[in-house]
Amino acid sequence: MPPRMLPEPTPETRHFWDGCKAGELRLQRCAACNNEAYFPPRPFCPKCGSREVEVFPASGQAVLWSYVINQRPRPDMGTEPYAIAVVKLAEGPTMMTNIVGCPQTPEALTLDMPVKVTFQAMNDDITLPFFTPAEG
Repeated sequence: MPPRMLPEPTPETRHFWDGCKAGELRLQRCAACNNEAYFPPRPFCPKCGSREVEVFPASGQAVLWSYVINQRPRPDMGTEPYAIAVVKLAEGPTMMTNIVGCPQTPEALTLDMPVKVTFQAMNDDITLPFFTPAEG
């Protein structure tokens, strides 16, 4: 099986990937307009365009917002079906991810179910954030 395709950190996203490596999900917010948290990382506020943005640790709590079960995985993703999901973070932004730690079936993946972040090191530089069902 070929290695999984991984993101390439940029100066604008380095804080996010460093946070994942440290086991911390990091978001940004605008100090100029008091905008809510936003994702994906960028060096300016998506609301007002200011570059007065700050990075802060997120709670890692979310709900399953939407998903699709990929029945025909790419060769680098294994042979089993897996969920490609959108979670809504407790801080407000949505994030595309994979749901792990549970069966990849509609019965196990109920919309609005609480999930929490978990991290998996893929190599020395990249640790990916995934989400797993939160214990109830």
